[in-house]
Amino acid sequence: MEQQARLPLIGEKAPSFRAESTQGPIAFPDQYKGSWVVFFSHPADFTPVCTTEFMTFASMQPEFEKLNCKLLGLSIDSTYSHIAWLRTIREKIQFKGMKDIEVTFPVISDLTMEVSRAFGMLQPAASTTQAVRAVFIIDPEAVVRAILYYPLSNGRNMDEVKRLLTAMQLSDKHKVATPANWQPGDDVIVPPPGSCGTAKERVQKPAADTKVLDWFMVLKKCPN
Repeated sequence: MEQQARLPLIGEKAPSFRAESTQGPIAFPDQYKGSWVVFFSHPADFTPVCTTEFMTFASMQPEFEKLNCKLLGLSIDSTYSHIAWLRTIREKIQFKGMKDIEVTFPVISDLTMEVSRAFGMLQPAASTTQAVRAVFIIDPEAVVRAILYYPLSNGRNMDEVKRLLTAMQLSDKHKVATPANWQPGDDVIVPPPGSCGTAKERVQKPAADTKVLDWFMVLKKCPN
């Protein structure tokens, strides 16, 4: 039970693994060095919620690629089942204006559940045989940067996954934080000062591009 529930924590290295997928063998993280990865699990093939999620992820794949991010799916089903399901999506399913959607990112076959266990995707209280809806955002150094979990009954918001990825990349590059409900282009937060002197100077002599609400709360324009 403990092994099934364990998941890599934020800041830890993502577990390495080798697996079969709809795009051939996967060696993680070796094949993904230098790229961000959105690694997500789904309960089973030929399920309606998962179908809408895969269609949405596939339609947004170019947007993730512009952010140097690769998509990687997983299900405790066989590769043959994955292929049949993805063909059905392309040939028969229409949803919110999407049709003829081809899923080209890899979908891992995890019949042994080894990968699911390594990432804590099996939660017996929710399901004994299916992976829950987990999302791991992993950086180019194979470090887990964000974890999102959803119940089996409710689909994920892919726009939120992309927003979070964009925010983390901005924070890494410019050493800033993002406030609640931040969207690209909104003001960002300057990290709190590390000393009393810095705090005083920040209030008394604010930088031209900042908006000082208090010594600990300073906003500035979003970097390009």
